[in-house]
Amino acid sequence: METHANPFEQFKLNRQLLDAIADAGYTEPTPIQEQAIPLAMAGHDVLGIAQTGTGKTAAFVLPLLMKVKYAQGADPRALILAPTRELVMQIAKAAEELSRYTDLRIVALYGGVGPRAQTEALRQGVDILVSTPQRFLDLYAKEEIVLKHIKTMVLDEADKMLDMGFMPQIRRILEVIPTKRQNLLFSATFQEKVEKFSYEFLEFPMRVEVTPQATTAEMVTQSLYEVPNFLTKINLLELLFTQNEDFSRVLIFTRSKSTADNVFKFLTRKVLKEENVRVIHANKGQNTRINAMDAFREGEIRVLVATDVASRGIDVTEVSHVINFDVPIIYEDYVHRIGRTGRANHAGAAITFLTPPDEYHIKKIEGLIRTDIPRQPLPANLTVLETPREENQNQLREIDEQRRREDPTFQGAFHEKKKPPVKASSSARRANHKSRRKGGPRPPRRR
Repeated sequence: METHANPFEQFKLNRQLLDAIADAGYTEPTPIQEQAIPLAMAGHDVLGIAQTGTGKTAAFVLPLLMKVKYAQGADPRALILAPTRELVMQIAKAAEELSRYTDLRIVALYGGVGPRAQTEALRQGVDILVSTPQRFLDLYAKEEIVLKHIKTMVLDEADKMLDMGFMPQIRRILEVIPTKRQNLLFSATFQEKVEKFSYEFLEFPMRVEVTPQATTAEMVTQSLYEVPNFLTKINLLELLFTQNEDFSRVLIFTRSKSTADNVFKFLTRKVLKEENVRVIHANKGQNTRINAMDAFREGEIRVLVATDVASRGIDVTEVSHVINFDVPIIYEDYVHRIGRTGRANHAGAAITFLTPPDEYHIKKIEGLIRTDIPRQPLPANLTVLETPREENQNQLREIDEQRRREDPTFQGAFHEKKKPPVKASSSARRANHKSRRKGGPRPPRRR
């Protein structure tokens, strides 16, 4: 291969993009970039399978910027769809950084904020549109978006898009955008529904898979702690923070918003100063979420507690630890959560807390990533609390439901039992006997 002073010159990018790449500190193309960029620039439909942290955003943004090249007209010529507002903002930021020496206009559309500012940006002219599916449809319905000039469409994080139920919105978008276009689809996993959708969305695609699908980052050390209940999880979390000084920038993932809030309150009350911790989830306002992620990215806070809304929207290169306070029940989310650490050749660690019902999910996750996650003994000085009765009952019900899912004939400890027939009391029987001796009406015979 011809050698170049700048390795990105092999893609025959223009000088404006090469200068921006140098400013951004990119020194070598990643494997997904090496394979996907030439195919995309040649006009092929591309199916890219790559986990988070592999540089796939630049793999589709650079060819797109080269294709659109300069500002023209008022209407978008390329559309990038992503599942979450955080990811939309991340992609738009990367596109703006790489197009800094061009006059291209990039507009990000997402919910959680009023549409007025986004509408005004559209009216001023746009070349590349980055959007969540629903906000795109909302503004299209108001006739704020003209689609006839779109020549390229990108779907990023397609697996998450389908998991979140965006298929109806995506199909509506496909009905209204021009059919003659180039399509790029990127996904961290290639589960069955993604494969089916790729047949519908892509035309004679070139497939690029830089790592076996659903593998976890090589730079991430994984471990599991088996704990009996929620309160013991809390105690273990406190112990890890007090005994490990290398917990410098930590992401904690929970399943629910209420658990995220509870973990945040505990950390600020017992472990860390409030200015060192933030929490983000769907109930938090957009500005709050943006400010929290910016503070985490800049190193102003030490810990960010989040639901899976953030598992694919945080691009921070030096996350030291990811803690799965709850095991995810969408198994691909495990890959995305721990992919927040071990990025850009920085080593990282992923720690997962495992309660008895989570054993079922961990086995599924280990099957997905094709490796066993090492189990660690609980620290000797950890206070292990007895499981409260209600939590224990809920755990048993969940285990029963899991077993029933695998074996529909399984009844379990909590199946509905038939009530035995109610026997008449002795006084009622005597009254009935007297009535019969006096010639009273007999009770109806059982049939």
